[in-house]
Amino acid sequence: MEYRRFGRTGLMMPVFSCGGMRFQWKWQDTPLEQIPAESQANLEATVRRAWELGITHIETARGYGSSERQLGLVLPTLPREKLIVQTKIVPEADPAVFLKHFQESLERLRLDYVDLLSLHGINNEEVAQKAVGPDGRGGCLRAARQLQRQGLARHIGFSTHAPTELLVSLVEHPHNGGFDYVNLHWYWIFQKNARAIEAATQRDMGVFIISPSDKGGKLYAPSEKFTRLCEPLHPLAFNDLFCLSHREIHTLSVGAARPADFDTHVEALKWLPRARELLGPILNRLEKTFHENVPEALRDPFSLPIPPWELTPGQINIPVILWLRNLVKAFDMQEYAEMRYNLLGNGGHWFPGKNAAEAENVDLEPIARMAGIRELVPLLQETHAMLGKASVKRLSQS
Repeated sequence: MEYRRFGRTGLMMPVFSCGGMRFQWKWQDTPLEQIPAESQANLEATVRRAWELGITHIETARGYGSSERQLGLVLPTLPREKLIVQTKIVPEADPAVFLKHFQESLERLRLDYVDLLSLHGINNEEVAQKAVGPDGRGGCLRAARQLQRQGLARHIGFSTHAPTELLVSLVEHPHNGGFDYVNLHWYWIFQKNARAIEAATQRDMGVFIISPSDKGGKLYAPSEKFTRLCEPLHPLAFNDLFCLSHREIHTLSVGAARPADFDTHVEALKWLPRARELLGPILNRLEKTFHENVPEALRDPFSLPIPPWELTPGQINIPVILWLRNLVKAFDMQEYAEMRYNLLGNGGHWFPGKNAAEAENVDLEPIARMAGIRELVPLLQETHAMLGKASVKRLSQS
């Protein structure tokens, strides 16, 4: 295993983290006596496999159903001085509620402290105000610093699916010590948050990449075309090397559901010293294929002059829809694009906006002119016909 200094926390972080959102029994908090023995055995085997591989960072959240309680049966059996535990708590309007939730999480984990405490899901301005207070000087961040002074949480960070502009403002937050680290999305198919990573690096913050294998393209079940383009690497290994070849990235979350889920990732580490050499031809092929299949005007939908989804008629999230369309047109990522597309309208502030089901019933002509895409509505309609299936819920809603 390779380790990197996790920014100003000083922690030596393994480049792969054991993410605890896929091996738990249920997405609802469940008493331990109701959890099947085989579920607990699988979770413990997964954590112990991670430990054997040198993955010392175990990451979970209060919102991950039974995850904390189940981890509480195994974490206290591992050497505490070598273990890095992170949990995440959603900010509340009343910081006292946040503190209560943290204490409950600590009790579930059966630990005296956590190494990393994230303010979870700061995805929009409303949650951001709960996190840092309406004046930017209080909120749950100040409460978390209180926990730090008490020795209950060693370092304070945040996790986010926020738009890049809000993300950068949180990274640059100047009060109550700011944040020590950030959990965010960034991987080969989605590099929009590069500016936030640069800002975090300038402030010596730890950088943790959320769900690079699943949200990064469902790479554990890749399309045949994307697999061919990534040869001689497996798409999982390609994405790992792409991310880790950037030294400002410290760790990638592996949302393991079983012990074997670490294998391809750990195998990829042997190629890390040759990452630039191996990635060059693959990146060239991917770029060439992308340009051959996506018109220039549509290649970077997130940079187009399109209003945010809240201000778009029908609340249609046009940039995300065009981005998913591009992935299908260029790389045949149909299954991944369907999964994400049909979450629109059901994802709340974790994946906001709606899909294009109502595109023909709202006036998008001003946006089409602004973006320079004359055929915007037909494009959206075609994408809906291509991707629109049964609606999808977030895992936590299942």
